[in-house]
Amino acid sequence: MGFIDKAKNAAEDAVGKAKEVVGDVTNNDDLKAEGKGDQGVAGVKKVGESVKDVFKK
Repeated sequence: MGFIDKAKNAAEDAVGKAKEVVGDVTNNDDLKAEGKGDQGVAGVKKVGESVKDVFKK
């Protein structure tokens, strides 16, 4: 994975965290869950990147 893909995944994680916080503050459980979901997707992508990086070496 390239630098751009890693940056996109980090941004997706940050957006997820922001959604979770906003959902928590506004008592919006749907937004909070969506934020957690975004973070989960970003986490899976990060693991995939790590696996690919290991096999590149």
